[in-house]
Amino acid sequence: MLTGIVKGKRKKDGAVSDAQKGPQFDSGPLITGATLLGVGALIAAVGLAVGGGHLIAATRRWVKEMEVPPSELARQKWAQARTAVEAGTSAWQNGTKAGAPSAS
Repeated sequence: MLTGIVKGKRKKDGAVSDAQKGPQFDSGPLITGATLLGVGALIAAVGLAVGGGHLIAATRRWVKEMEVPPSELARQKWAQARTAVEAGTSAWQNGTKAGAPSAS
C-alpha cells in the first residue's frame, strides 16, 4: 500500500536527509498485484487458445462440407473476371460511339 511521502528527519540546518526522500512502498500489495496480473494474462491466453482452436475446427468443417472447394471457386471467379475484362476491352476498342442507339 502506498503510504505516501514520509517526512524525512531534518538536520540541524533544516535540510531533509537523503535517505528519507520519495514515497515508501509496502511490497506485499505490489507482489500480489503482479501475481494477479500474471494469472489473469495466463487465463486470457488459455481462453484465446481454446476459442481459436474451436474457430479453426469449425472453419475446417465448413470448408470440407462445401460442394466446390474454395481454391476451385477462386479459379472460376478469376476466369469470369478475366473474361469480363477482355469483353470490356473489346467493347471499348471496337464499340459504338457514345450517344448512338444500340442494336438491342
